[in-house]
Order: sequence, then C-alpha cells, then structure tokens
Amino acid sequence: MRSLARAELALVAGSLLAFAIVGCGGGGGDGALEITNVSYDPTRELYKAYNPVFEKRYEETTGQKIVVVQSHGGSGKQALEVANGLRADVVTLALEGDVRVVSDAGLIDPDFVGEFPRDSSPYTSTIVFLVRVGNPKNIRDWDDLIKPEIEVVTPNPKTSGGAMWNYLAAWRFFERQGKTEDQIKEAMKALYGNVVVLDSGARGSTTSFVENGQGDVLVAWENEAFLSLRQYPGKYEIVVPSVSILCQPTVAVVDQVAKARGTESAAKEYLDFLYSKEAQKIEAENFYRPSDPEVYAEYVAENPGLSLAAIPEDGRWINDSVERITIDHFGGWSEARKKHFAEGAIFDSIYESGR
Repeated sequence: MRSLARAELALVAGSLLAFAIVGCGGGGGDGALEITNVSYDPTRELYKAYNPVFEKRYEETTGQKIVVVQSHGGSGKQALEVANGLRADVVTLALEGDVRVVSDAGLIDPDFVGEFPRDSSPYTSTIVFLVRVGNPKNIRDWDDLIKPEIEVVTPNPKTSGGAMWNYLAAWRFFERQGKTEDQIKEAMKALYGNVVVLDSGARGSTTSFVENGQGDVLVAWENEAFLSLRQYPGKYEIVVPSVSILCQPTVAVVDQVAKARGTESAAKEYLDFLYSKEAQKIEAENFYRPSDPEVYAEYVAENPGLSLAAIPEDGRWINDSVERITIDHFGGWSEARKKHFAEGAIFDSIYESGR
C-alpha cells in the first residue's frame, strides 16, 4: 500500500509544476470575475446545479458577472495539490482534516472551522453499503465484509476523504464488539484483504461497482448510494450498517490566494450562499443532508426513502437502531490521522500485511 501511495503522491507532485498559486487576478472572459472551487469526487452533481444559481444571484445583487470553475478528485489528493500550488479560491473538501492540510501550508487561516456556521459544514452525509438488488450475498453489517467470499469496493484512505470515513466507521463497529486493538486490527486486515479495487476517490469506487460490475458491496457516502439508485433504478439497494459516522464535509476560503487575486469577498459570498434555503434545497436534491432543519424535514417528508436516520438541529440521530459517531470519538482529525492514516500508521500496516 505504501508504495502505491508514494507513487500517487509523486505523480501529484510532478503535476503541480504546471500550476501557480496566484494568477494575474480574478478576471475571466468578458470582464467576468472568476473563482475556482476545488472539491472532492461526489460533489460533481451538486456544484453543477449550485454554481449557475450562485452566478445568477451574484450578478443580480452586485452587477458583476462571475464564473465558477470546478475541480474534482479524491479529497486528500485535492488538498495536497492546493497545498502545493493548485490555484483555488475556495475548497469544499470531504473533511476538516483535508482542509487542515491546506491551512498547515499557510494558505488558509487556522481558525477556518469557525468561519461559517455549523463548523463550516453546510451539509452532511453518512456511510452506507450499496449492494445489488435482492442483496444476493446477504450483506447486513460490517462483520459480513470480512467473510472470505465477499468482495469489497472502497476507495484509498491515502487519497480519499470518504475512504477515511469508511475506515473509521468500520473500526468503531469492531471496537463496539469488545475487541482489543490487536483484534480490531486483524478484523480490519481481513476487511481490506477483501477489497478488490482501491480507487483514488469515492466516485471512482462508485464507477468500479455500478458501471464496471466489480465487487459484491460498495462502501459509500449516502449521497453516492442514492444517486446510484436514481441513475440505475431497480439494480441496486442500500443497506444501513449498525454503526456509521457523521460525515462533515468542510468548506473554506483559501485566504492567501483569494486576497492576492482580489476574490476574497466573492469567495466568502460563494460559501455563505451554501447555507441559504435555495442552496440547501439543491443540496437535498443531490442527496446531501442540508443543515437547515426546515429544509431537511421538508425534503424527507417528500422523499421517505431518505429518512434512514433523520438529523435534528442539535446534531443527534433520531434512529436509535443505528449508532452514528462523530470524529470526536477518535480525538479529532489530528489524532485520527496520526494514529490511522499517517505514513507507517495502522492503515499502512494492516493493508500491507493483508495483501
């Protein structure tokens, strides 16, 4: 695994030579202001819908045309690229820890978590399983994924933020069973030993499963799973495991870049608007859980299949049959990265020894 991660990081580093942090200003064609949103894989449909709405609203309120340029990829990989020079006015990444990578590079103010409401997380998600219709392998929970005959599809935690959420939810399941840390490591080794393809991002894993027919189960963001149901009706179904995790994608203005390009005000407004009711409805329509409780309740009422575990305003989960932890269970992202995902940490050891 480590050799794979190093190869990917070397490829990223080489590609960065083509980028500069600051261009010649924030101007686009026809005098339009231009900002770039560097995001992660599963937000492609969300921002394809959101950006035109924001562009129209911004021009109506300011008289200034604006164009939003999108970039998508594995969240960890995207964070590394921005930290090393890929121009971004804003980042909308899979987790706070990836934004912290950019902040640690000196490009984002350290207090970014408090810059926008709800810890700078305008929408949330959780982790579910996607299986083929009828669930032919009878996959019900995390312990089914360690059975020898099960083939698992999940992305690479070294490059994908979603993959980190997947890993941590699985870890908590085995922890809750009363296993020692060594026993949990053995269970996780068996799980990742069953992984048939370790894509660099969550969308790549979805493609491997739903389009290429690989594996028996996809460990996925809830929004990715519902999107697959919509795109391939009658072919797949969702299984909700007994333990999951509250996934909190984090947004931030890339302060040093936006200040240098003169786009700071527009970048902040771009992220602020994600909390508006109009934008929250777009997020719900793309199967993210909006942070506005009224919009969330309205959308769940119109789409009962989404109500796997409704989330009220205080952030607690209503569905008591499913335990959903937060990253605080692991001591926050700094501690989780150090223990599980750093070079030579637990993930490297279990994946390498399990292959």
